[in-house]
Amino acid sequence: MRLSYSALETFQNCSLKYKFQNIDKIKEPKSKEAVFGTLIHGTMKFIHNPSLLPPKLEDALDYFSKNWNSDVFEDELEERSAFSMGVAMIQQYYKNNIVSEYNIVDLESRFAIEINDPKSGANPSELPGKVHGASHIISGIIDRIDKTEDGYEIIDYKTTKKMPSQDKVDNDLQLSVYLNAFLARYPKEAANLDKITVSLYYLKHGVKLSSTRTLEQLKNANQLFLDVIAEIEKGIFVPNVTPLCDWCGFQKICPMWKHKFKEERKIDSEEINTAIGDYINLKSAIASTKTQFAQLQEKITKYMEQEGVERVFSDEGIIAQTLRKTYKYDEKQLRDILEPLDKWESVLKVDGIALKNIMSVLPVSTRQDVERSRVLDKESKSLTIKKK
Repeated sequence: MRLSYSALETFQNCSLKYKFQNIDKIKEPKSKEAVFGTLIHGTMKFIHNPSLLPPKLEDALDYFSKNWNSDVFEDELEERSAFSMGVAMIQQYYKNNIVSEYNIVDLESRFAIEINDPKSGANPSELPGKVHGASHIISGIIDRIDKTEDGYEIIDYKTTKKMPSQDKVDNDLQLSVYLNAFLARYPKEAANLDKITVSLYYLKHGVKLSSTRTLEQLKNANQLFLDVIAEIEKGIFVPNVTPLCDWCGFQKICPMWKHKFKEERKIDSEEINTAIGDYINLKSAIASTKTQFAQLQEKITKYMEQEGVERVFSDEGIIAQTLRKTYKYDEKQLRDILEPLDKWESVLKVDGIALKNIMSVLPVSTRQDVERSRVLDKESKSLTIKKK
């Protein structure tokens, strides 16, 4: 199987979108964010293309302006905002960098490396470059490779508005994949891993976050691809609703979103449209009533405490106050009682919150083992509302 990092990321975010893109080959219209990102990447390549005289800031801005596509934006205000952001990114890049000082090895370097499938009898942990039987292909494009004083630096540009923590960069899968691809190209550099830097350059912030990789991390990156490929080959593709859905071009055919386009499909009656609207309004009214109910309860309870009574009366009826007590066990005492009887383990349960808290500090292989240990407990259906 041939799999790029972006396809792997798509599968992890929503396996149904992966199917639409990579199996059904349905063309997705490019979002304005994607068009903007492509142009910024093209401008960065223009800036660093080998030449006797590197482009000046004015040249880079001219390139950006001439290749601008206004058709993807919904209104003039949105377009002006995006254009201004792009100009600011380029200006800040020139402010923070002396373009002529970099020793560029390659720009937008395409790669296709092979990783071995353990089922073939090969070593799945081995770095790419040597093939021992059945294998899969990891493909992609590295934005930039520099030669530094000590070694090399692999750089990937980011145009996102959010910047991650250093910890996320230290464990970023994409950078591990790019370094594996670099080592497939220059295998002798595997002996100098400590001198190879991998970086994410966040152009909006003008900040470059850098890291290095261990051999273990590179092996884990290959194994993660093999794990995802195994999941893909199961042929189960389900939709996953996340904030990323707002930028997805497959909403019209996605079972989680296609009802949004009911007017185009002309499938709904006035009766069901009324029922949907009434349900949302009633749910909001219930929420409002709960708040009002809680406020009244607090007021009456305070009055009872003030007057020293447990029952209050009105023409509508009687309100009585009851005291409910819940108990918890002293863990140490309980353990001292049950452990000698070999019953302590039977009262323990997995604490999901505690497990989530420690996941980030576990080794990658251990985290993968934990994820694989998940089993379906029970399923239930309920209705939730997201107000416009």
